[in-house]
Amino acid sequence: MAVPKEVKEEVERLRNLIRKYDYYYYVLNNPLVSDAEYDELKRRLTELERKYPELITPDSPTQRVGAPPRKEFPNVKHSLPMLSLDDARNEEEIREFYERILRLVGGEVDFCIEPKFDGTSLELVYERGVLVRAITRGDGITGEDVTPNAKTIRSIPLRLFEDISIEIRGEVVISKENFRKLNESLIDRGERPFANPRNAAAGSLMQLDSKITASRPLDFIVWGFGMSEVEFKTQSEFLKKTKDLGFKSPEPFTTRDINEILKIYREWENKRDSYEYELDGLVIKVNDVKLWDKLGYTAKSPRWAFAAKFKPRERTTKLLNVVWQVGRTGIITPVAELKPVEIGGVIVSRATLHNVDIVKKLGVRIGDTVIVSRAGDVIPQIIKPIEEARTGEEEDIQIPDHCPVCGGEVALEGPYLKCLNLSCPAKLAASIRHLAKREAFDIEGLGEKTSKLLVSRNIVKDISDIFKLRKEDLIHLPGFSDISAEQLILAINRAKRITLERFLYALGIPGVGEVTAKLLARHFKNLDDLMNVGRFELLRIKGIGPETANAIEKFFKDSRNRESIKKMLEYGVEIISEKVEGPLSGKVFVFTGELDCCPRSVAKKMVEELGGQTADNVSRRVHYLVVGKKPGSKLQKAQKLGITIIDEKEFLRMLEEARKS
Repeated sequence: MAVPKEVKEEVERLRNLIRKYDYYYYVLNNPLVSDAEYDELKRRLTELERKYPELITPDSPTQRVGAPPRKEFPNVKHSLPMLSLDDARNEEEIREFYERILRLVGGEVDFCIEPKFDGTSLELVYERGVLVRAITRGDGITGEDVTPNAKTIRSIPLRLFEDISIEIRGEVVISKENFRKLNESLIDRGERPFANPRNAAAGSLMQLDSKITASRPLDFIVWGFGMSEVEFKTQSEFLKKTKDLGFKSPEPFTTRDINEILKIYREWENKRDSYEYELDGLVIKVNDVKLWDKLGYTAKSPRWAFAAKFKPRERTTKLLNVVWQVGRTGIITPVAELKPVEIGGVIVSRATLHNVDIVKKLGVRIGDTVIVSRAGDVIPQIIKPIEEARTGEEEDIQIPDHCPVCGGEVALEGPYLKCLNLSCPAKLAASIRHLAKREAFDIEGLGEKTSKLLVSRNIVKDISDIFKLRKEDLIHLPGFSDISAEQLILAINRAKRITLERFLYALGIPGVGEVTAKLLARHFKNLDDLMNVGRFELLRIKGIGPETANAIEKFFKDSRNRESIKKMLEYGVEIISEKVEGPLSGKVFVFTGELDCCPRSVAKKMVEELGGQTADNVSRRVHYLVVGKKPGSKLQKAQKLGITIIDEKEFLRMLEEARKS
């Protein structure tokens, strides 16, 4: 049966729309339509392709997921070698590489400087704009064909915005926040977490079942090219072009001054923890592409580029002891006490071991020499013991048979050891710490030490008691002065106005993290509706499974939890509308650089309290870029787009005027 012309046209229209919306959502982080509208377009395209299978093409958005599991990955040879870079590990070695290149060129030269993303390398082969193959680096000559898996990564275009043939090279990465959430879900299922974002990206890309890869929040960021029918004069020109083709790529710096290169290196190493993705250095390339052939290659690396590496994130040290900590749900977590070691400029003396199953799978013993990883804001963790270093004096880790805090009974629930005592003080102290987190009530000054103190002195017997505290309750406690007691009470009172989303997260409902709290807040009009809902209604919400639905229903049916919530509201907690109307309504702010007045999260909260919105990336929808000390590439992009740029002083003045209006 011939396919009607109008069907062909509609299919092409739908594909172009979906590609456009994918680009704005996954690359520019600037969605153009609602999830419901997007899903309807995708559903319609799938329906037409199912009816007319001859219309299905490899670059159709419907082909991102669904390939059957593979038995193996075929080997494919790169058209040009995909070589690794030589490393410079300090400023002295950076100077040496710089001077060597200048000697080889015979004069001064411009350099292109880019962040070095810590992920797994991938080459994408496009023919006439269509993705036909994705190949891992492999040994640099031959890699593995992972095309079905690469197609599931939303920031990889299945079709470019131009019909050109080109090999795009880049890094498959996972953001720090998504890495944290992925590991939390793995731990919840009793599975061993990934050691760092690089391992998570590599492990996810090499799954035999592409559906598993699709479930992982991977990104692709461009850094280079192989064969290309388009000629590029410079590396910086190439990176700019890739944005036009539909990719994520970094904003490069260009300079020929070694002092400027070293300055950028120091700045990026100092701010690496604030970056969205894990970085392990900078890549410094000769910007002029014509000079690449002149400079040539060694057996393993190009002479026209090198990696300026940051301080390492993994080190070896001794495991001195294991202590067991009780969390707010009663889960008892093993924590390793380590011989202090510097990792990435931070002294690490403790690391998480997650749960009983992981302790057993690691096979680690007290006294072992262990490899410890610290990746960005992620809690340090033990990757593995070095068994070859054992002396025979190492001791097995003893699993406790009673709660280490209250002495109550414990039981294994899946991979977790759990205290069964409802009155365990450690649970309450941990619940208070969770409630005070930045993502919850954001109560400054209510940390671990203060939480334990309030519980041990019987000042706080229920989580709701936090909101009836008075200065008189604190003034005589160790470590409190008249001023610090007053500051904590002020912080608690300021925090009482809270959105439903943050309130639900603060309650510490099992299985309800930030994402699930947001889903619930969007679905239910108010707290009362949610507190009286059944699990079947909860299961209708996309993203909430049976286990989480049962936990939510059970939490709100518990009379003690309902009483705590009732008291919190009686003590002045006010759940406010998610969309705050105010003098900054309709205005979008982005921040770059370091602010003296407060952390960025606090600045964002101040904007949102006045009705404004905040974003993480610069786009045409942004009204103001607030620039602090040592601003990043957002400043250059904002200047190009003509966005209003204000400094911290002007930002604070704007807030003050908004509050008065």
